[in-house]
Amino acid sequence: MGKAMSKTQIASHFAEKFGLKKKVVVEIFEELSKLAYKEAANQFTFPGIGKLVLVDRKARQGRNPATGEIIQIPAKKVVKFKVAKAAKDAILGKK
Repeated sequence: MGKAMSKTQIASHFAEKFGLKKKVVVEIFEELSKLAYKEAANQFTFPGIGKLVLVDRKARQGRNPATGEIIQIPAKKVVKFKVAKAAKDAILGKK
């Protein structure tokens, strides 16, 4: 498996591709992130990639792995990312 691209490498790629300065590309990514965080409660879609979704998790029982004691896990909100079908097909290939 190859090494993941860094933020700088991604910014460089987009800067070259669209003829922009790296600083502008980084600002666009930062603004996209801010918008995604702000809108996550209403679902935020990255077209062709997936969407951020805020989900309510119910309270449930769990088990302490060290002691085996049953514990109550409280309800909470969590952020999930659902991968788009187009992304799955492009990455894994169609079945």
